[in-house]
Amino acid sequence: MRNSGLVLVLLISMVLSLAAPMAVYAQAEDASAPEETVKLIFIHHSTGENWLSDENGGMGLALGENNYFVSDTNYGWGPDGIGDRTDIYNWPEWFVGPDHERYLEALYAENEVHSPYTRDLSDPGGENEVILFKSCFPNSNLEGNPGDPPAPGDGLTVSNARYVYNELLSYFMTRPDKLFVVITAPPVSDPTYAANARALNNWLVNDWLAENEYPYNNVAVFDFYNLLTGPGNHHRYVDGGIEYIND
Repeated sequence: MRNSGLVLVLLISMVLSLAAPMAVYAQAEDASAPEETVKLIFIHHSTGENWLSDENGGMGLALGENNYFVSDTNYGWGPDGIGDRTDIYNWPEWFVGPDHERYLEALYAENEVHSPYTRDLSDPGGENEVILFKSCFPNSNLEGNPGDPPAPGDGLTVSNARYVYNELLSYFMTRPDKLFVVITAPPVSDPTYAANARALNNWLVNDWLAENEYPYNNVAVFDFYNLLTGPGNHHRYVDGGIEYIND
């Protein structure tokens, strides 16, 4: 997973470089590291912890080397233990639920390390500007069918997942000063729902923002699932552009 950490760094840098309130999917790309230190926070559980770890994915180090001051949340974090709840159907509680302002105030102010990664940069002050959020691998067990449209529901289904991500945009639109990066859930070894997971993640990358006519450049998707499902699968910055390949 170590190379995937650097790929994500490049994609974040590219999105941060975008100017003017236009959709991310329509922008030109520049993956240069920011000149000034940018504060970033990653909402995750165990797979994210491994990805950040110096001894595993190395993403914490890679982000730091590219001028990102990285903090994170983990199990037990935050008001009401909100850090325990990171399934797809939990994201509305974080971003649009009745207590979302309290949770996000704590999230934007968080500046501690809750996983085994090295952070050498000094805190530049201010709030976290980049928010990465990822559900863990059980969220790839989505019931339903690949083409199911967005619809409110319970649990892990293709329809409910699409509905949830659409709902989040109503908050993201109010915070053009932040960058929100969806990290797709890692795969599971059981192939029962693989087609559904693939369909959701392809939709997030290719269609989600366009279908909603999202007007700003503060939302992006990194398809972590795709990277882990085949040696020829990529979501990366290459030769001045984004390459997205899945077989």
